[in-house]
Amino acid sequence: MTEPETKDEDRRPAGLERGIARLERQRESKEEKRAAGDLRGQRARGWTEKLLTRTTSGAIYSILITACLFCGPIATCVIVTAMAWLCCSEFFRMARMSGRMPNEFLGLAIAIAYPVAALLPIDNGLVVVTFALLVGCAIWYVATPRANIADVAVTAFGPLYTSLLFSCVVLIRASDPSHVGGLLTFGCMGSIWMSDATAYLVGSRFGRHKLAPKISPNKSVEGFWGGLVGCVAIWVVMWALPFWHISLPFALVSGLVVGIVSVVGDLFESRIKRGVGVKDSGDIMPGHGGLLDRSDSQLFGCMVAYLILHVGGIV
Repeated sequence: MTEPETKDEDRRPAGLERGIARLERQRESKEEKRAAGDLRGQRARGWTEKLLTRTTSGAIYSILITACLFCGPIATCVIVTAMAWLCCSEFFRMARMSGRMPNEFLGLAIAIAYPVAALLPIDNGLVVVTFALLVGCAIWYVATPRANIADVAVTAFGPLYTSLLFSCVVLIRASDPSHVGGLLTFGCMGSIWMSDATAYLVGSRFGRHKLAPKISPNKSVEGFWGGLVGCVAIWVVMWALPFWHISLPFALVSGLVVGIVSVVGDLFESRIKRGVGVKDSGDIMPGHGGLLDRSDSQLFGCMVAYLILHVGGIV
């Protein structure tokens, strides 16, 4: 009666040991991938955490800007001025990393002046600020023996690239002080936000073909097309609203052009970072990097949106 029980007890520990040994071998075989964070669960968790971080900081950024847009042209000018100043500061930081020595005082002062000039009801205000920038650069170059022409070029380009282009947001908003102007500006900026979001989601899930591997390895052709669809969708919504005389062909073409140019702006900033060997322009926005990283598409996209709306007689 007891002998079979003894044999069963002998077999159970042996089977358990084999099972434990098998599990240990499986664990050891995955140790290299685990150390590299390449296990399926680790990849899924990392992607989810990155998406949540990116979404949260992006939502705060978008909500703050949206609130200012609907508060009026002055609030819009204030937030755009702050953003332009920060973006210009990050640009100059990358320029110093590449060995250039720009006149940051002059460049950042002009970065503040551009949005203010866009808001003020004076003719050719942006032209006046640009003239002041060029004259200031010339005086600094003549008076500073250590400065070279590359430093002058970077000093002038910084505020032109960041602040002059950002001033187009103020120009769109100032075209109509009512909530309709805020909605129009929100639509232009929102189409670029939607383009970025859909490009990221589509590219992360379906991206197979690299768009510009030497400049931005994470961007894909599939994400590019997804971004265009998102951008055009917002312009179609703007066409459907009764506030502006926008035809459907105008909305479709505008969405395509704004979407394409915003991608150019994104790649342009990526090329700058690649040239100086940095991943992000700053660290002010978790999941995005610097403010310039988050606003690179807006700079070019809002500029072309303003030009399209101006030529179309909307603003």
